[in-house]
Amino acid sequence: MAYQRGSLKKVRRKEGETWVLRYRVTSADGRRVEHIATIGLVRDFPKDRDAWREVDRLGLGVRINDTPAAGRVSFHFLAEHYLKADFGADAVRPKSANTIPIVEHYVRDYLIKRFGERIAEDIKPLEIQKWFKSLNETGGLAWTTIAKLRGLMHRIYKIGILHEHVAKNPVLYVETRSKSTYRAILITPAHTLAILKSLPSPLHYTLVLTCAATALRSSEILALRWADVHWHEGRIQISKRWAKGEDGETKTDVSDGYVPLHPVLAGHLRAWQRQTPHANETDFVFPSMRARGRKPLSSSVFVADHLRPAARKAGVHIEDGQRFGLHNLRHSLSNWLVNKAKVEPKTVQGILRHAKIQTTLDLYTQEDSDETRAAQGEFLTAVGMSTTVN
Repeated sequence: MAYQRGSLKKVRRKEGETWVLRYRVTSADGRRVEHIATIGLVRDFPKDRDAWREVDRLGLGVRINDTPAAGRVSFHFLAEHYLKADFGADAVRPKSANTIPIVEHYVRDYLIKRFGERIAEDIKPLEIQKWFKSLNETGGLAWTTIAKLRGLMHRIYKIGILHEHVAKNPVLYVETRSKSTYRAILITPAHTLAILKSLPSPLHYTLVLTCAATALRSSEILALRWADVHWHEGRIQISKRWAKGEDGETKTDVSDGYVPLHPVLAGHLRAWQRQTPHANETDFVFPSMRARGRKPLSSSVFVADHLRPAARKAGVHIEDGQRFGLHNLRHSLSNWLVNKAKVEPKTVQGILRHAKIQTTLDLYTQEDSDETRAAQGEFLTAVGMSTTVN
């Protein structure tokens, strides 16, 4: 599109006669359509030359020529536009403080790095799919991560179509695999007891016990203040999580709620409250002593220095580089409640505050070999087979 200066026009508005700058852009279907930009009131800029000076002062001459033609924008432009449009204050689906840097990492370090200089509408579906496959086969990226990249790329084009920067979405035809091979390390109640016995600090002891019994996420348990513990109601309120050094919103709307507080757990929390130097209602339940209670303790430091060594001492097999932290206590409680205690999955879903029961059953509950063997034995007995091994 050739350089355009635009043209001035006076329009009648409620606030008075107004100067506007008329210019043209190319829409998604290739048509040239007129847009206008407001300059100011005619009484403030009585002559044409006054209005043109204001156009220059506002930088409108540059802006109307920087507007890219629909369909010919680079993928870099499209991706950066997505980060502004979908993450800003006006976003319909706002992102949490934890999510934003992760998404920016995927978009800039993977998608823009690969396709940034390409014209967005020239990128072909098969090209994207072959790249995804190479990320797995030669780049060692898990398919679950690649599926997230596909979702982000799809969203980038979707927002681009919404804002008329592109007219088609090549990601619609791209396939990935999303089955995760990750299996969380699960610990038994016996392991939990052994871990607790290896933690001499009452702060660390109470933290692990509370996390193991409530299945709170690490960010949620760190954000707890004493005012969140409703002793007489027998429950703990979850209304925030600790992220990036400050309180943030809970992970989902369903996460915002309560978890049960059994009298046994309440007794341990009461004992800790009597010992901690930070026992006021607004104080953190699990404070950083080094920071004199101004913030909660560091989860990563606690896990590396205390929880992992205590777990290994308790007989938990953790390979070097294998993930193990407070979140494993959440997985372990879910698995034990469903498989061993035979608690209704819907109740377990409520404790974990999952939006979907499939998350509780598919991701947080693993198959129990003792239970499956017993079930197989019941079938063989029903068939008439002897289950006694000769």
